[in-house]
Formats: sequence, structure tokens, C-alpha cells
Amino acid sequence: MSWKVSKLGDILTITSGGTPSRQKNEYYDNGQVPWVKTGDLKKKYIDGEVEKITELALKDSSAKLFPPQTVLFALYGATIGACSILRIEAATNQACAAFLPNEKIVPEFLFYYLQTRKQDLIRQGQGGAQPNISGAILKRYPIPLPPLETQKRIVELLDRAQGLIDKRKEQIALMDDLIQSLFYEMFGDPVTNPKGWEVKKLCSLGSLKRGKSKHRPRNAPELLGGIYPLVQTGDIANAGLYLKTYSQTYSELGLAQSKLWNRGTLCVTIAANIAKTAILDFDACFPDSVVAFLPSKDVDNMYVQLWFGFLQKIIEANAPESAQKNINLQILSDLDIPVPPIDLQTQFAERVQKIEAQKEAMNASLKELEENFQSIMQRAFKGEL
Repeated sequence: MSWKVSKLGDILTITSGGTPSRQKNEYYDNGQVPWVKTGDLKKKYIDGEVEKITELALKDSSAKLFPPQTVLFALYGATIGACSILRIEAATNQACAAFLPNEKIVPEFLFYYLQTRKQDLIRQGQGGAQPNISGAILKRYPIPLPPLETQKRIVELLDRAQGLIDKRKEQIALMDDLIQSLFYEMFGDPVTNPKGWEVKKLCSLGSLKRGKSKHRPRNAPELLGGIYPLVQTGDIANAGLYLKTYSQTYSELGLAQSKLWNRGTLCVTIAANIAKTAILDFDACFPDSVVAFLPSKDVDNMYVQLWFGFLQKIIEANAPESAQKNINLQILSDLDIPVPPIDLQTQFAERVQKIEAQKEAMNASLKELEENFQSIMQRAFKGEL
């Protein structure tokens, strides 16, 4: 099917907003006007949960009000290429491009189209290490424009596909909630310890040992590129209960100045990301910003892992701070942990593993749904549906 291809700037008014001076409190205190920034472009619709500015700020700055159904697109920054649709009247900062609504295009059609072209637009952005997608790039960017009824049909199809993805994500999130509920049911609140379990110092329940790396890999590239997985604090912070993936490896030289920890080791971050945890699903090396906890016969690593999860924010809030927050072995060693009977901990770990197996199957299904969604989007905008 052949559709007319137009430039975005020929069919839509494309503009952007501005930022009132942060030096003037009267621009922000008790503001009533929604003011959207690129960091707010996290979901399909924006309906009011954003920062507010005052009417005076709107009058004195280049910020301007945009009507509902305006499509917003992040021009630069960490969320470059993110896209949302206004459901409210709102102003934006200058990093948000605003596609004003008109009778030629369905906002959701444009929203999905921009999603399919995100990486191409980023590649066209200028600025080296910090790409910047200019208004000029957007205005000359081509878009196939079918009749409105066809646009609506495509949007309906993509909405249904996206709905399946959203539902599967909700189911996965419920699995995480189930694990936390199971912990409370079996052991009680880990802070108040209402079941009166014996409390011991963490160091008395196993070994706490820092990772090892004598040299920074970025200063010694010869340490990288081998067969030995190397994990960093960010890998652990972004993992679930288990760390299943890695992006870097050590060579034989890298291994020689480090240490290979066994699968099943509980990793605890002590710098950059504080008290984040994950259990290794493979043998791996890690630097001294990560601590290994090797349990004694009195505790199960899964119990300790979930216990850390409940206390993580408390530990982070009380971490010493110099250039950045960090904790040390002494702080970890002195942590008080309730110790239920080991057979109860083992029972908990077995139940968690069954839940994790279900979750893994759901994640595989989610990946398939997302791949199918991308395929449908690509076909839709080629007129193949």
C-alpha cells in the first residue's frame, strides 16, 4: 500500500518551550501551571504529575502553554527520543519539542511513529558525545500519512499489542510483591522483628570479603576481552535476585590481578550504589567496590538477600559521604540481622526459586511480546497491515 510521504514540518506546527529563571522563587512557589521536562516523558500520556510554575513565570519566560493532544518529544539529555502525549494543558522546557495537534494526524499515530524512528533521529542529532535533535531535523523528517481512518485502525492495533505488554509487566511486578509478602508472612518485619528471632551480627553468620582488582580496567585495556565475567556495581544494582548477565570480561591477565568468585555468591555493593545485592548465577570477578557474603550453616543466602532488600534504603541513608556515599566492611559486619531457624530459611528459598522460575518464564514471554510489537509497528508504518 502506498501512502503519501510528507515532512513533519509541512503537516504540523513544531515548537518548544522554555525555562523560567530558577533564581526567582516567585516563578515556582505555589505554581499552578503544569511544566513538563524531558524526564517526565516516561509513559504514553501526561496527566498532571509534573512540576508546576506560576502564571508570572509563564508570562516572563519563553515557556508557553500547549493544549491537550500535543505530542512531546525529548530533543536531548538522558531521555533523548522519549515521547508522550499531553492529556492536560501544560507548558514545557526547551528540551521538549511540541507537535501541536491538528485535524491531519491522530496524536497516537504520531506517538507510535516517533517511537519507531527514535534511533534514526538520534543518529541524525548533532553534538558528539551529547546528541541534540534540533527542531530543523524534526521539521524535515519524513512521515507516511495514511487517511485518518487508517491511522485510527493502526493505533487501535498497536494499543492492543501494547496493552498485552503492560499486562505482562504488571504480572511480573506482582511476582516481586509476592516474594516480599512471603518474607513478611514467614519471618515478620525485618526491622522490628515481631517474631522475636535471635539477632546476630552479620559477620558472625558468614564471611564478608571485598572483591579484588589491582588495576582499573579503563587504564589497562589488556586486562579485558577474555572469558572471565567481570561485574560492576551497576550490574548488581540493575539485577533482580540473581545476576544473570554481564557486559565485560577479564583476560588471563585480568584474572591474575583479580579473583573469581563462585556461582551462588551473594554480592553486596559498597560504593556508588549502596547495599544493592544480587546472587551470582555464574562464576565472576568483581572489584573492591563489591563485597562477597559467604554464608555459614546458620543462614541461607536467599534469606540474607531479601533481608538486605528491606534494609537497603536505611543503610544507604546512613552511609558516610565524602566525594560520594560509601560503606565499608566494618559497617556491614556490625549490621544486626534476625536469624530464623535454618530449615525455615531453606523452605523460604525453595518457594522463592519456584516464583523466580515462573517470573523467568513471564520475562521470556514479555521479550517475545515486545519483539512482536516492534515488528507490528514497523509493518504498520510500511502499510503492510
